[in-house]
Amino acid sequence: MTIHDAKPADAQPAAPATRFTVRLAAAARRIHWKQQFPLFAGILLFCTLYFCPSLSDAIDPLGQSFPLTHEGKAALALFALGAVWWGFEALPIGVTSIAVGVLQALFLIRPAKAALGDFFDPSVWFVIGSITVSMAFSRSGLTNRLAYALLAAVGERTSMIYLGSFLLTAGLTLVMAHTAVAASVFPLLMSIHALYRDSHEPTRFGKGLFIGMAFVAGAGSIISMLGSARAPVAVGYFSRMAGQEVSFFELFYRMLPLGGSMVLLTWALVMILFRPEKRTIPGLTSRVKMLSKRLGPMGHAEIASLLIVLSAVAAMGAQSFVPVLARVDKSAIILLATILLFISGVLTAKQLEEIPWNIVLLAGGAMSISFCLWETGAAKWVAIKCLTVFQHVHWLVFVMAVALFVKILANFLVNAAAIALILPVALVIAPYLGVTPEAVFFSSLATAGMPFLLLTGSAPNAIAYESRQFSPGDFFLAGAVASILLIALVSLFVFWIWPLMGMPAVCP
Repeated sequence: MTIHDAKPADAQPAAPATRFTVRLAAAARRIHWKQQFPLFAGILLFCTLYFCPSLSDAIDPLGQSFPLTHEGKAALALFALGAVWWGFEALPIGVTSIAVGVLQALFLIRPAKAALGDFFDPSVWFVIGSITVSMAFSRSGLTNRLAYALLAAVGERTSMIYLGSFLLTAGLTLVMAHTAVAASVFPLLMSIHALYRDSHEPTRFGKGLFIGMAFVAGAGSIISMLGSARAPVAVGYFSRMAGQEVSFFELFYRMLPLGGSMVLLTWALVMILFRPEKRTIPGLTSRVKMLSKRLGPMGHAEIASLLIVLSAVAAMGAQSFVPVLARVDKSAIILLATILLFISGVLTAKQLEEIPWNIVLLAGGAMSISFCLWETGAAKWVAIKCLTVFQHVHWLVFVMAVALFVKILANFLVNAAAIALILPVALVIAPYLGVTPEAVFFSSLATAGMPFLLLTGSAPNAIAYESRQFSPGDFFLAGAVASILLIALVSLFVFWIWPLMGMPAVCP
């Protein structure tokens, strides 16, 4: 008779060793091994690289030797751990970010003041400011008012509803984080689809509406520093690595034609892949006007939010033209707007507690690992080792290979982390090939913002999937076509359009 077959009265006291075995087995069953495996895999990779023998020197095409220091090897070990933990979410992304800073201090890779100080970089504070701006627009009701106004203007034709919804989504990302935008427009799009068809069954129109929303949320987010945490973080470490500042206006100027073109291409793609079953949605205009009328006149919170945010955006844009403003850090301007939003009563202490600190910590962790790779020389060592792959290729192949790799990686990692891990290496290789750092930076930033392949690539992708209008396979197939269009478009900008706009891709 086994222990499981015995009745309670017949059971004999188990031996100590048996009791330990039973408890160990029970504990093992409670462990979610699929979640724990990435955690231990990251630790194993870290230990393997950290304790491995010294690696050979990297030798550049001029014959100069670059040894990998102990700190550099430790930085590569930390890079591997961070990539696995961020990619598989072995821990919450904010906790992984903290670990990136703490391990640098514990293993003497960098001083604690440098490793943890990156979490308080002005670019991280800019992320906090942009989050509060998003909250102000959403809480005050401005988002709904703008949405109703645009939908009332586009009418009842489904093709124009597609376009209007996409323009609304992309337009809001100019002043709001794309995650907040997707969450804000999602209920509105659900209401539109409910008018299109009474049942919740998937339709071609529903597929195009929600897949398109996810795509254009990414396309719009690359235009402004307020569109995501990715942009201010990337600008922050690019300025320290390349020694070149990227202003709010410069980013807007370079990315607006690219992001806008991608929005229009998405509309065309959706019209081809998901042409609506119906040409019109009768009654939509009257319903939108009714909802708009319910909002009444603009209230204090809406007016205050609009004035404060537009003033901050105008001030950051004017930094490129007004010398006095150029001396003020853009983070100070957006944080002043944040303070004014609280003073004016638009936001309260409750909203302060609702700031997604996971995203803020991610921004700090991305800054910290990027500077760790750069300052320890690990990025330079890896770059020289990889240089032989690109040494004899055309410069455009190198730029687009980096941009493509960032795009693919962004589908598995948080996109701010993806670009933080790749950019330090790419910026070292660029001078050897005669490529300007701006070409690498802007092309990578563009593709990092549009991970179209997987639902886990970005929050708007996952939010769109909540509509239950499409399958992961539908999203992947549409995303594959959109990704090809994106790479072709970015290539066109790098090779021709950006040089015409004053940003050469090749060093003179």
